[in-house]
Amino acid sequence: MRFRSSCVFALSGLGLVFWGSSGASGFAGLSRAYAEAPASAEQTPGTVACAADFSGGIAPTLTAPAPTTRNTFLCNTDFAVLVSGVTHEPVWVAEHLTRDEIRHAQHQLREGKFHEETRQPEADRARLADYQRSGFDRGHMMPSGDAPSRASQQETFSLANMVPQTPDLNRGLWAGVEKKVRELVLSEGEAYVVTGPAYRTQTPAHIGPGELPVPTSTWKAVYLPSRQAVTVYVCKNTLSPSCTQVPVATLVRVTGVDPFPTLPASMRETITRMADPETQPYRVSPALRRLTMRVLKGLIGEMFSGSSPL
Repeated sequence: MRFRSSCVFALSGLGLVFWGSSGASGFAGLSRAYAEAPASAEQTPGTVACAADFSGGIAPTLTAPAPTTRNTFLCNTDFAVLVSGVTHEPVWVAEHLTRDEIRHAQHQLREGKFHEETRQPEADRARLADYQRSGFDRGHMMPSGDAPSRASQQETFSLANMVPQTPDLNRGLWAGVEKKVRELVLSEGEAYVVTGPAYRTQTPAHIGPGELPVPTSTWKAVYLPSRQAVTVYVCKNTLSPSCTQVPVATLVRVTGVDPFPTLPASMRETITRMADPETQPYRVSPALRRLTMRVLKGLIGEMFSGSSPL
């Protein structure tokens, strides 16, 4: 278990990537906030403070087009977050999981309370009201089930660690992915994990007064140093979700997020297929599912167009 103080840094050199179905920058309403910028691998004081969460001590990098403003880096007790003030959602969330930490986490009760992230500028934060009666769950990027202490678990309930997920994904297959990763850590000893959202539509669905964009999928990149194995789980954020595994290179090409910049090229183009997730038992009320469908209606065709797994 690690002991460090949480810290926060506003970053202007790291950015968030949006794209449309053709691969060009999408999110018509959001892209106005962006400027072209080169990829940056520069390590800031904030990322250095959280270096233990990153493979090779290097934070995930982004490629252009990328925002040059309104990113906030949060160094938490056991995980790091780069959160966008444009989407009010995380760009990526990084954690280094060990066998001992997962064993500690298994003894923690789920006691966290959802809260707005006061370390972000007020205008950049997601709000609790954005999720109320939206039909979407507050989907953890770092799951509370990975947290080895009560303090760390509470940090996972920050809205800076959340994206809108359909209840069917969040409570079913996504919970299965999270469980599978913990099983891998118990078996292999450690894993570096980076998680984030993907937005593939030109005009995404939005929820709440803050108009949070609804990801078309969420992904979780997993690197096992003991086996020199890496894969990226990608799960569709729909009423009938499905998951697949893709190489890191595919994730980088589609999203611009490079979760493990220090990996050699030979590992980035291939995957070491890991165990597929199993849907966890869950229940979604008919009324909640109708709310979710109302938001997604009209976007289903665009979400499933093309051949990209993300």
